[in-house]
Amino acid sequence: MLAPLGWCYQLLMTLRHLLYQSGIVPTQRLDIPVIVVGNIVVGGTGKTPLVIWLAAYLKEKGFKPGIISRGYKSKVKQWPQQVRKDSNAELVGDEPVLLARRTGCPVAIAPNRYIAAAALIEHEQVDIIISDDGLQHYALERDIEIAVLDGVRRHGNGRCLPAGPLRESVARLKNVDMIVCNGGAVRGEFEMEYVPQQLCSVMDENRRCDVEQFHNKSIHAIAGVGNPAKFFSYLRGKGIRTIEHEFADHYQFKAEDICFDDGFPVVMTEKDAVKCTEFASTEHWFLPINVKMANAFEHRLTVLLKDICNGQKTA
Repeated sequence: MLAPLGWCYQLLMTLRHLLYQSGIVPTQRLDIPVIVVGNIVVGGTGKTPLVIWLAAYLKEKGFKPGIISRGYKSKVKQWPQQVRKDSNAELVGDEPVLLARRTGCPVAIAPNRYIAAAALIEHEQVDIIISDDGLQHYALERDIEIAVLDGVRRHGNGRCLPAGPLRESVARLKNVDMIVCNGGAVRGEFEMEYVPQQLCSVMDENRRCDVEQFHNKSIHAIAGVGNPAKFFSYLRGKGIRTIEHEFADHYQFKAEDICFDDGFPVVMTEKDAVKCTEFASTEHWFLPINVKMANAFEHRLTVLLKDICNGQKTA
């Protein structure tokens, strides 16, 4: 019954894209390059770890990146809003705070990505913008588009919302500069590999321990992310007896959600941890995730950036 609605949604999204491409609906261009990282599927695909990797890569190459985001589920009433490492995640959103903490880059949020980027350019020394989850925000012109897929779920049933998980037709991937696949890349895609790090205390990030410390022990595993299955699977694969607690993506945690009276340690995702610092104890830990990118991806990105800086590529 939902299939006709999915077709209508796909048609509307395709038409919307064409209106921007043709110039019928105006777009806005910044004076500095823009890299968009996004996806065509709802739910977690690994965009945030890739944005963190990109920020570090660009710094290494001498750039001064700034990061913009919509700030999904933020409660601020004035836009744009700059996000700091110590910003309230409930107020500005969990992912922007995580990005500010992990990258050390200036971060700004606004539904209109252009005004978020313009604020960074005005108030910070940035010379390149990374737009987190901005693939469908066509009002902002971009120089590089990177789409991220999950290697297991890929395109789901191939249908658009509400009949399936797609935000746009799979054909949209033909227009992006690079497709990154989080595990199970096929021809024409670049592999991205998750590299879990040591567990960090939610109360004090400098306090760490190896995940193997919990081998053959029981823990509470908490995930309020788009794709919690990988998180739970990783912990089980380490021989840990997990009591799993799955919450909606961007869920606003309360103390009773993460505090238990059985004495078992609690391990959560890094995105969830930024919302739990106020009521965490010494037995609350989070799992940071880095990513390893294929050498071919780095080479392709270097070429694209060089072309942009030389004025050979246009949006």
